Amino acid sequence: EQHRERQRELAESRARLQALQARIRPHFLFNSMNTIASLTRVDADLAEQVVQDLSDLFRATLSNAQELSTLAREFELAAGYLRIEGQRLGERLRVDWDVDELPREARLPAMLLQPLLENAVYHGIEPATDGGEVTISGRYRDGVINLAVRNTLPADEAQRQRPGNQMAQENVRERLEATFGSAGGMVVGRVDGCYQVRLHFPAGA
Repeated sequence: EQHRERQRELAESRARLQALQARIRPHFLFNSMNTIASLTRVDADLAEQVVQDLSDLFRATLSNAQELSTLAREFELAAGYLRIEGQRLGERLRVDWDVDELPREARLPAMLLQPLLENAVYHGIEPATDGGEVTISGRYRDGVINLAVRNTLPADEAQRQRPGNQMAQENVRERLEATFGSAGGMVVGRVDGCYQVRLHFPAGA
């Protein structure tokens, strides 16, 4: 009886994780389709690249939530996502990567980074008249990876506040805890006038 109950709890937990993993904002999909439609008329090769990046993202969302990804793969997906948004936002989206010291083979839940970048673009860059900058930075110390996503904020932030970045953050927090227990976590706050989400987790999962 106890065994059956445990199996049921595990199945529910897996289903919940799968559902959490599969969330990509509909507005991003619509924007991407519009970008592809525009590009097909002027640059077919670029349109094909956007389709490929979008396919990679959706393949990742549909993958088994129990299978861990690697930092290398997460960075690839993140770069693909940012390329798509870069086609739409142009010079308004500036990106800075500072992740050279992180071990690329380190394992973590799939699609952990992309939802945070989507939040950064949606809340920080898109509403700002002049756009802004997203920074992805990482440090590796004593077997622990610290990975931060930081974005500038619109000048008139109060007027430009957009609803809902809590769901994506809770999604990431829950999947970190489900994978790493108390060894993984997330801290959200303001740093130097920017919004920052910082993840930490052991490299040897």
